Amino acid sequence: MTTPELCILGIDPGASGAIAFYFPSRPDLIGAEDVPLAGGEIDAATLARRIVQMAPTVAIIEHVGPMPKQGVSSTFKFGVAYGVVRGVVQALNVPMHLVTPGRWKKHFRLDSDKEKARALALRYWPSSIHFSRKKDHGRAEAALLARFAAETIGGANVAS
Repeated sequence: MTTPELCILGIDPGASGAIAFYFPSRPDLIGAEDVPLAGGEIDAATLARRIVQMAPTVAIIEHVGPMPKQGVSSTFKFGVAYGVVRGVVQALNVPMHLVTPGRWKKHFRLDSDKEKARALALRYWPSSIHFSRKKDHGRAEAALLARFAAETIGGANVAS
């Protein structure tokens, strides 16, 4: 019996977030897309179907909290989106790791400039079409989160 190929799901949470699927055995390939939305909120059923389709071995989600000067309404909306993402991953029994933005960005020598994250993703995956637009920074961050997991949590140990 063969061991399934390691697939890491990276998630940049929020309604403007994204998901990425990374296979460390093929580091030149990345799949990234915006989180599915319905009525301006994350479509949990569609997200779940997509995750099941790709069958990740493990998920890494950016562990976020409220941002300074963010309004109450937007903070609540972001928190709901974050909860939906975590709930879907847990309901699908995908082992999950949380990582703060500071930790994974420090690993790649990034700061809060989202354009720098997109530029780095383009360097790692130059043939990818997923990061070509300025607004694709969420996809870039999701992809980098998945690569961070592969590089720091480590290959076969990622699922533990």
